[in-house]
Amino acid sequence: MNNLKVIYEDNHIIVVEKTPNIPSQADKTGDIDMLTIVKDYIKEKYNKPGNVYLGLVHRLDRPVGGIMVFAKTSKAASRLSNQVREKVFKKKYLAVVDGKIEKTKGTLEDYLYKDERNNISKVVNKDKKNAKSAKLDYEVLKYNEVKNLSLVEINLHTGRHHQIRVQLSNFGHSIFGDQKYGTRGKGKQIALWAYELTLEHPITKEKMTFKDLPEAVGTWCILK
Repeated sequence: MNNLKVIYEDNHIIVVEKTPNIPSQADKTGDIDMLTIVKDYIKEKYNKPGNVYLGLVHRLDRPVGGIMVFAKTSKAASRLSNQVREKVFKKKYLAVVDGKIEKTKGTLEDYLYKDERNNISKVVNKDKKNAKSAKLDYEVLKYNEVKNLSLVEINLHTGRHHQIRVQLSNFGHSIFGDQKYGTRGKGKQIALWAYELTLEHPITKEKMTFKDLPEAVGTWCILK
């Protein structure tokens, strides 16, 4: 069986840790992806013949690690997808960013435009065609004066393409190790992690919150 870290599992959902640099689902690279990894885990664990159903409810950018939930039935997938649309489904992230943020709590509201050709997003004027509103709350948890890095908790209100990365970069505090939008940590792993997930169980309706912290190594040592 593969080294998948399972945080929670029942007959309807499975919550796992996505390893950084693994795609959420199959892409043009042909690299192994989380959807396939979790399907293989279920197939092996329960000795299931044929194809295994697994619903992709949400995604994480390839370089980002952290919590993901998958649906084990079509009914669970439909209900969880509705929660995403209705903002019942909530994700919180940890990020290590460049510099000291003077205002330790705040909200960032921007309009983002996705450049499909170059696979990047940009902060633009709200009047630009296809611009979409983007909102997140942040709170500084720790500041390391020696490294001039801050540990920040991010609460997403919208789920735009590369939202956290581009908004923090525009704010002047890019994520350490971000190869597209960052200024520091080139060649390092991006210090962005989906650490908390809250949802309503698709069958029992119970409110459930799962947490998964990154290992305190490398840049994440600021967590200590």
